[in-house]
Amino acid sequence: MIPILSGVAEIADRYDAFVLDLWGVLHDGVTAYPGARDCLEKLKAAGKRTVLLSNAPRRASHLVEMMEGLGIPRGAYDEIISSGEVVWRNLKDRAAPGYADLGRNLAFIGNDRDRHVYEGLGYVCVDDPAKADFIVVCGPADFGDALELYRPIVAAFPHLPPMICANPDRRVIREGKVVVCAGNIADLYAELGGTVISTGKPEAGIYDDALALIGSPPKARVLGVGDAFPTDVTGCVAAGIDELLICGGIHAEELGIAWGQAPTPEALARLAARFAPQPVAAVPSFRW
Repeated sequence: MIPILSGVAEIADRYDAFVLDLWGVLHDGVTAYPGARDCLEKLKAAGKRTVLLSNAPRRASHLVEMMEGLGIPRGAYDEIISSGEVVWRNLKDRAAPGYADLGRNLAFIGNDRDRHVYEGLGYVCVDDPAKADFIVVCGPADFGDALELYRPIVAAFPHLPPMICANPDRRVIREGKVVVCAGNIADLYAELGGTVISTGKPEAGIYDDALALIGSPPKARVLGVGDAFPTDVTGCVAAGIDELLICGGIHAEELGIAWGQAPTPEALARLAARFAPQPVAAVPSFRW
């Protein structure tokens, strides 16, 4: 069975570097979790390198500002990277697979605050689906939107241009509630036969990008920390690094626990049995 630890301190000595998820680990989108900042600071005091890796469809600088607003200062971690930052870089360089042949006219699906993933790069955002050379999806326009609202939106593109998905997550926790993400909307588009180019976890490449920011330490000495089997655990295993599962995030309801509680070993085993990649251990929350 997967070992259930009381805190990160029980496993920290086995690793030199940590790749940390944000939503479901450090915060719930609105509030930082109790103990999260302390755990970051304890890792830093122990000489561990930390890089935050998020599937947020926002540039890294915007996430830094958001984290500071939640009470987690920039000095509490070493580096930060996001799927939104990588999308911006790919749209700028046009060297990543699928990007070289994109046109200049894009259609945007998401909240206006996330438009910076393409702004300043010479692209034109169009309202007419027929004029779009490609689509950028960052998520729902509003966190309360139901997924079905987006079925007619993605079906409005008659020529099925490529879709860039800036957040492969299907769902996240926000203030204790599950909300849909860009990955859900991209799935609707794929059902229609559209091509989706996803950037972020669980792709192994973004872990290599993250580790490069802290000097590419040996992967045997790196621990990923996340709350989702489909993205965090799967991504870490694909990248060749160990994963520590946070139980109080996206899987809390399935595990039958409230935030901060430890699941029974049997409940964790039932959840883990649904997935091939496995974490090396689990903790109730990101706490020392």
